[in-house]
Amino acid sequence: MKPDNKLYTRWGKTLNQNAPLPEYPRPQMVRDSYLNLNGLWDYAICPTDGGFLGYQGQIVVPFSPECLLSGVERTVTPRDTLYYRRFFTLPEGFNRGRVLLHFGAVDYLCNVSVNGQRVGTHRGGYLPFSFDVTSALLPGENELTISVTDPSEEGNQARGKQITGGSGIWYAPISGIWQTVWMESVPTSYIRSVHITPDIDNNCVWLKADVVGEGLDYEWVIADGDTVLVQNNTPGEVCLRLNSYRLWTPEDPHLYDLWLTVGSDRVRCYFGMRKYSLGTDDKGVVRMFLNNKPYFQNGLLDQGYWSDGMYTAPSDEALIYDIQTMKDLGFNMLRKHIKIEPARWYYHCDRLGMLVWQDMVSGGRGVYNMATIGIRPTVGLLFNNKHVLRLSDGEKNYRRFNRQDAAGREEFYQDMYGTIDALYNCVSLCLWVPFNEGWGQFDAQKATDMIREADPTRLIDQASGWHDQGGGDVNSFHIYFTPYRFCRFSKNDRRTTALTEFGGLIYIENGHIHNESTVFGVNMPGYRSYRTKEGLLSGIKKVYDKLLPKVAEGLSALVYTQVSDVQDEVNGMLTYDREVLKLPVEFMRAINDQFKL
Repeated sequence: MKPDNKLYTRWGKTLNQNAPLPEYPRPQMVRDSYLNLNGLWDYAICPTDGGFLGYQGQIVVPFSPECLLSGVERTVTPRDTLYYRRFFTLPEGFNRGRVLLHFGAVDYLCNVSVNGQRVGTHRGGYLPFSFDVTSALLPGENELTISVTDPSEEGNQARGKQITGGSGIWYAPISGIWQTVWMESVPTSYIRSVHITPDIDNNCVWLKADVVGEGLDYEWVIADGDTVLVQNNTPGEVCLRLNSYRLWTPEDPHLYDLWLTVGSDRVRCYFGMRKYSLGTDDKGVVRMFLNNKPYFQNGLLDQGYWSDGMYTAPSDEALIYDIQTMKDLGFNMLRKHIKIEPARWYYHCDRLGMLVWQDMVSGGRGVYNMATIGIRPTVGLLFNNKHVLRLSDGEKNYRRFNRQDAAGREEFYQDMYGTIDALYNCVSLCLWVPFNEGWGQFDAQKATDMIREADPTRLIDQASGWHDQGGGDVNSFHIYFTPYRFCRFSKNDRRTTALTEFGGLIYIENGHIHNESTVFGVNMPGYRSYRTKEGLLSGIKKVYDKLLPKVAEGLSALVYTQVSDVQDEVNGMLTYDREVLKLPVEFMRAINDQFKL
């Protein structure tokens, strides 16, 4: 739904259009070489069947054309092609052998050319990618052009909560570049990636480098500030022992520096010593464990949308604000909902101490069948609080979940592996969520097995909400409208139990909503609504008070809906523009302090 007003954040109001988001975009593998290409680009939105008709103005990259901060505010439809152009000149001495062009994320299918030469094509709207553009470069000024198409819900691709028009729990779509575009130069032989696995049970960290080139000298260095703890020259894969170290926790998010030099290439990474697992407490209850001890995870649903930047935060400070504010309220976890953030968001969670649950981005062609993904499970919960409509894996249910297309299912697996690879080194990421409420769900047990093999170091919530196949590590419930009654998938279920969505209490801050025409309770999901802040506070307290006794019964995690208002939804702790925190910090912290093991 198109907003009635232009709702800017404080950071968006002061945006430097010539140099937005200037920070180094990849904190887990930092090089000295860096050229940021964000800023003003030429753009055009043309009907695909009519071809390119010339540039129409300027757009602020990396903001999508649909959002305020792009300066465009136009929707790219499935029948359009979005064109970009900018010119760049490499600094003197920049090229060390190879020049790599990086994109944080582009939604969805893009073709990239440098000086008229095609350098690569990428499919997928949420993951970083890069191209070696060395052979296409010219002395002096160079031209970079990009074309993008985005089928939105008309395609099978991962799209999250984007839907044309946007209404209720579904949001207006974005297209094109929505994360930082940048370049770096590397030697001919260089480090492509570093894989970091902390192992507190054996007091070591496992390290593996993917390197272009052979027969090169290696140097691994682990440091705590200015103090070098370990040096090693083993190539390829190595396990480095730490004699003493601080465990990473949300209360003490201590990070260690890791330097890797291979040949003449050098990168700086970081890691934290922590372990995520299931275990049984002293009362025989299966719990989530952190560092081999029971740890109650108390968090919120985090959509990652902004009133002026939509998918793209207006600044690094804005990312920090959301995380730190929720931490100040006493929460220790955020469930990143159906979206993958820029690498800097995860870095801030790592250094500030905020656990992360990461959803895989949902897909499937068309609008989901609401009877399958919402009505029938909710009605079942109303009567028996169990996972009714446990639709089995396999072909007979592909149609119910909009997953008939085999190529779309295969692309989901590719994106799933890409997500694990991109976020593997994230210290705070403790749990994967492959499917949410049946949105494009298929073969859930197979997906769970694939994730477990690719990353055995984290927990898995196989089917958040319902349509559970009994796999993974979490017996997962979404309950908004009925009392929560503790139950299990089956009497033999040895998973932990979590309330992975609840709350959603509505309170509108006039002057800070997306659509001024929205009256109280209209166009909102039908959660409980309050006309006063006093009513909201009373409602929140009642919800948490009823849940507190359930912790002793085995409840191991909570996910309240949600961090902020988003478009038509007004059930956030913060308003959509982040200007108003709807409840006192001390009030929420006092509630959260009760939920500890």
